[in-house]
Amino acid sequence: MTRVYYKEAVGAFIVFDVTRVATFDAVVKWKGDLDAKVQLPDGSPIPCVLLANKCDQQKEGIVNSPTKMEEYCREKGFAGWFETSAKENINIEEAARSLVNKILLNDKLLQSNDSKDNDKFALDHKIANGENGRSSGGKSCAC
Repeated sequence: MTRVYYKEAVGAFIVFDVTRVATFDAVVKWKGDLDAKVQLPDGSPIPCVLLANKCDQQKEGIVNSPTKMEEYCREKGFAGWFETSAKENINIEEAARSLVNKILLNDKLLQSNDSKDNDKFALDHKIANGENGRSSGGKSCAC
């Protein structure tokens, strides 16, 4: 079933609860499942950021050592990690911004590699913004 959820994904968050070490143990399973079922067009894994949620509460395990968390993320192929609190809105925007930047960087790299491929094309700015040269009275389509 997870393949349906991952379909056409270009980035992901994996979230664990810093107050329950058992949720951290499941991180490797989720990352392995993600990497096995979705890749970028060049075959590399999609960027995935690890979120250590509930950082406003007492922490258990490895998350108490930022150095160990950095090493863990490098070993497991995460694009980075953030201590977050959904309740207190801590680092949510920063984590999202980081993931989006990694997605855009991958997109830019893939587009530059595809520039020699005649079957692919970039959308014209005018078409992408709905300015396709048709009269405003008709139905517009950028296809």
